[in-house]
Amino acid sequence: MGRVPNVTRADLAQAARNPLAFIAERWTPTQRTVQRAAFISLAMTVVIVVTGGAVRLTGSGLGCPTWPKCTEDSLTATSEMGFHGYIEFGNRVLTYVLCAAVGWAIIAARAQKPMRRSLTRLGWTQFWLVMGNAVLGGIVVLVGLNPYTVAAHFLLSSALIAVAAVMWQRSREGDTEPRPLVGKAVAQLVWFLVAASVLLIAVGTVVTGAGPHAGDSSDVPRMNLAPVGLDWEGVTKLHAVLAWIVVTLTFALWFVLKAVDAPRGPLARTRDLFLILLAQGAIGYVQYFTDLPEILVGLHMFGSCLVWIAVLRVLLSLRERPLPTAGVPAQADDSRLSVV
Repeated sequence: MGRVPNVTRADLAQAARNPLAFIAERWTPTQRTVQRAAFISLAMTVVIVVTGGAVRLTGSGLGCPTWPKCTEDSLTATSEMGFHGYIEFGNRVLTYVLCAAVGWAIIAARAQKPMRRSLTRLGWTQFWLVMGNAVLGGIVVLVGLNPYTVAAHFLLSSALIAVAAVMWQRSREGDTEPRPLVGKAVAQLVWFLVAASVLLIAVGTVVTGAGPHAGDSSDVPRMNLAPVGLDWEGVTKLHAVLAWIVVTLTFALWFVLKAVDAPRGPLARTRDLFLILLAQGAIGYVQYFTDLPEILVGLHMFGSCLVWIAVLRVLLSLRERPLPTAGVPAQADDSRLSVV
């Protein structure tokens, strides 16, 4: 082991004023380290979405009946609260794990040389989305699992996944001006695919909010769809139609990419999306015709995360920003966050 450097009072004062700058001056992560940190942040975001679904599907949504404490007198779950209390409190603990993963991604991005401001901003955007979603999760508990707040909770998580996915992709690229790999017409088709996917996810939250899995064993109110002339069966069919639209757009995109002899990257990402959509669709139909068993609903939530990530990867594959070659530094400030 090497000699441990002496830490002076000036060093401690600097660390207190700006800990990220203090670390960046003394540590330079490798490109692989930054990539891994970004991927772990994305993976933990998916994990907490899935475990949040497990809270609802096990009826543990009010296992901790208040927030930010678990009970009026205890910060943590107690033995008297039983299984549901531990499930709900465990999901809250995972929020701290997610914060640690996002924090590690921010530190790695900030310490990279030269500093990439765009990558650091993406990390901080994740952090504030996590904080906002934690507060929203507390509101969900305080209002007794109101289905509209639960839907907003999931949609904000989808936004977090989007930012984490972009950061992961950007960590594997340079900071040069993006070079398009396809024409504008293909890019427009992909944006239609993204818009349809956003609508699919949004309607999926309505299906959940109006469905039987309320998240608690008590009689939790569900979304009232009567004012718009729909019932749960109707909105489920609408969700299925949107899913087929996304599948059709993906299939059409693959043929268009083949026709214009597109590079391998967009073709591969489109193929991956199509296969994930087929698996997700199969799970969706099976759960519908088997009266929504909890395990399949949980798998469908996980699949929703994978579909959203795959859609974003298709979008991000339409351009390239090559990594700098040895001896040629990347641009230090890239404030443009365009993805196409």
